[in-house]
Amino acid sequence: MTAYLDHAATTPILEEVVEVVTATMRQVGNASSLHTSGRQARRTVEESRESIAEDLGVRPSQVIFTSGGTESDNLAVKGTFWRRHGDDPTRRRLVVSAVEHHAVLDPVDHLVSTGQADVTWLEPDEHGVVSPSVLRAALAADPSSAALVSVMWANNEVGTVQPVAELAAVAREHGVPFHTDAVQALGQVPLPLGEVPVDLVTLTGHKVGGPLGVGVLVAGRDQDPVPLTHGGGQERQIRSGTLDVPGIAGLAVAVRHAVTHQAVHAEHMTALRDRLIRGALAVDPTVTVSGHWQPGDGIHRLPGNAHLRLPDCDGDSLLYLLDAAGVECSTGSACQAGVPRPSHVLLAMGVSEADARGALRLSLGHTSSEADVDAFLAALPGALDRARRARQATARVG
Repeated sequence: MTAYLDHAATTPILEEVVEVVTATMRQVGNASSLHTSGRQARRTVEESRESIAEDLGVRPSQVIFTSGGTESDNLAVKGTFWRRHGDDPTRRRLVVSAVEHHAVLDPVDHLVSTGQADVTWLEPDEHGVVSPSVLRAALAADPSSAALVSVMWANNEVGTVQPVAELAAVAREHGVPFHTDAVQALGQVPLPLGEVPVDLVTLTGHKVGGPLGVGVLVAGRDQDPVPLTHGGGQERQIRSGTLDVPGIAGLAVAVRHAVTHQAVHAEHMTALRDRLIRGALAVDPTVTVSGHWQPGDGIHRLPGNAHLRLPDCDGDSLLYLLDAAGVECSTGSACQAGVPRPSHVLLAMGVSEADARGALRLSLGHTSSEADVDAFLAALPGALDRARRARQATARVG
């Protein structure tokens, strides 16, 4: 029996989502068509939009359907930059945290490398937290040049939850739109979008038991990012493309489940996470927990995230050894899997390159159990021993 501890990459789809997606797939109709079948498809889309908006505490008009987190991040970053820079050419600066997902970092790098934009990187503290004072200083240095601030709600690698409300308030004081990638936060921590002064929010379905390939950009009514693609202009003239009606229907069910069960889910995962971390420290006291961790705390760190640094071994070796023992986890972002370089998140937090290479991310979700934690803790001693012997053998050969 495999212990799946990689829910941050993707989490198993909920059975109720499968049912609604399957049922909707049997219905014909393009949501842009005017005949009866088309109007029925449109009704499904709009009812799903209203459901998601209600669960997130925003207006239905703010919910823009996309293909997932990467598209939403690109639309928020590139589209907002192009709009703001087009309206005022002096606004060519992006203010971005150094611990973002590559779905934000790479669009920023593209804009900078092509000479369109400049970037100010917001450096985190040793726990991965971006302080509002750091953002305030970055904006105050040249407020008229800033086109966008982007700081993720919760980090996908080390699980740090950012002070988004305070950061967004600082950005608003300076009249700069604030974007946050909340992909990892939904369903794990409260997400009161209607109470926090954020302008653009990225969400996706497959992190909360929804379908792959469907997500949302929550965009304030005053936000008008330049489209990345042009066609039918289906979503507020911001995102073109035939709407994935079954996927959208499934997404609405997943979001409703995530919000409704968030508190109970977080309590369950926090207990499992703490047991996993304590068990790993008992196996080897030299193990280090990345980011902020206090037992029982599901506010400053994602309840389902355990990020461990294990000295004198390579994370990739540990991953393969654990996988062979029936435990599936990761060394960091799934989008960077197989790339032999240390995590940019850990390096930004001040972790040395050598220590960063011995990292494991173990992430829990709605199917996680005590048995999964037991399996990991049983497999860890042997995997550690073999990984360290492999590192020593490589060093001797080198």
